[in-house]
Amino acid sequence: MKRFFDILLAFAASVVLLPLIVCTYLTILLTMGQPVFFRQTRPGLQGKLFSLIKFRTMSNARDQNGEVLLDEQRLNGLGRVLRAISIDELPELINVFKGDMSIVGPRPLLTQYLDRYTQEQARRHEVKPGLTGWAQVNGRNSLSWDDKFKLDVWYVDNWSFRLDLRIIGMTLRIALRREGISAEGEATMSEFMGSQG
Repeated sequence: MKRFFDILLAFAASVVLLPLIVCTYLTILLTMGQPVFFRQTRPGLQGKLFSLIKFRTMSNARDQNGEVLLDEQRLNGLGRVLRAISIDELPELINVFKGDMSIVGPRPLLTQYLDRYTQEQARRHEVKPGLTGWAQVNGRNSLSWDDKFKLDVWYVDNWSFRLDLRIIGMTLRIALRREGISAEGEATMSEFMGSQG
């Protein structure tokens, strides 16, 4: 049922948002050049790796030594707008069609975090990662890592079709209000180094 819902909603969203997707593609191409898409390996269901697809939001700017600048220095005005209203996430609909992701589920994080989770935190991988999730509608990047993982595991334990519909509705409202986009002092969220204690 969840997979059918994912395909149905992803198809509907792709049709409705196609003009926005094309416009975003062309804008990035004209202002930042190639590549338009950002691809990165992320862990999915049961930790299985897949290639996440997003719209590129950062430049390739480097310092005088050739080192890539920090994220917040490479995040330009266009990138900030795309992130603020989550447009950069739209190509992840491809991941939903491929079955790597679901519409709703814990957000896919970096692969280097896998060996930093506690056993309880790792339970977030018992379901497919999602475009949006329970943590995203309850604080997003303004949450601490521990609080975010508690919400992820709560979703795993309490999933229902009704809960998914509720999260989708809350996501639309939050995206319009541009809430919880970044942690204080960060372009998005500070690196997870593992839980203390």
